[in-house]
Amino acid sequence: MSRPVITDNARRRSAKPAVSVLIPFLRDDPSELLQLLDEEAGSVDRAVEVIVMDDGTNDPDLTARLQARIRAMALPSRLITLKSNEGRSKGRNRLADAARGGSLLFLDSDMRPDHRRFLWTWADLVAREDPAVAFGGFSLLQAPTDARFQVHRSMAARSDCVPYQERARTPEKYVFTSNLLVRRDVFEAETFDAEFSGWGWEDVEWAMRVSRRFTVVHVDNPATHMGLDTVEALAGKYEQSAGNFARVVARHPDIVGTYPSYKAARLLKKVPAIGAIRPWIKRAATTTWMPTKARAFSLRLYRAALYAGAV
Repeated sequence: MSRPVITDNARRRSAKPAVSVLIPFLRDDPSELLQLLDEEAGSVDRAVEVIVMDDGTNDPDLTARLQARIRAMALPSRLITLKSNEGRSKGRNRLADAARGGSLLFLDSDMRPDHRRFLWTWADLVAREDPAVAFGGFSLLQAPTDARFQVHRSMAARSDCVPYQERARTPEKYVFTSNLLVRRDVFEAETFDAEFSGWGWEDVEWAMRVSRRFTVVHVDNPATHMGLDTVEALAGKYEQSAGNFARVVARHPDIVGTYPSYKAARLLKKVPAIGAIRPWIKRAATTTWMPTKARAFSLRLYRAALYAGAV
């Protein structure tokens, strides 16, 4: 396996950050996010560093552009470039190993802060309370409004963009690595499970483990999830995630058993020939003339039908 290529800027050498922002990406360009974060450099006074990891994109032009951006940033910054893909869990573990802050802020490359005190809010929270785990939240404020993304927008607004007071009622359920602060000692005690493959559930499973040992808090410091998917792309991700869901069910049946997705999967498991019916459910979700709410319901039903084999 080839060694990663490391690009640091001059400010990183002398910085002693309290918070390390960790941004993995694959076949994406995080330049806009980096620019927005860097605009806050003056307010956080080197208390925040940024580490970006290219998990095997293999695009020399993109690498060169990002290396130039990293060197020019006011925030202490590093770019890690991998030749081959390591996957979501291993990649985040690698980012944590490179971090120097006492708290790690996992931030997806397709997120955009919803206000200009985003980093300051996280750094201030660490300085005042030093929480074990804190999730800042999702929004759709800046997300694209194209018709092809309307089903995902509808589903995300219902299940992901939840006010922090409501998230706090079931703290382990609403934890995603898209905008997640983790204290270093907590992450060293509970790293992401590298056995998860494909898409989905590795962050939720991690939160279930962590919530048994540490306090998970929810705060109002959201960022927009810009990477909305078409119905076809979401269905593909759900198909990848069934095996991961089975791993979560096996490890945390007491927690997963309370989730609507689990209960729906259990009901559908009793339906004769559910495997034969499943493609028709998917077809309904991809039918563009149907109302958005009906398509979203069909897509959730398709996910439950996939998960029926795992419960």
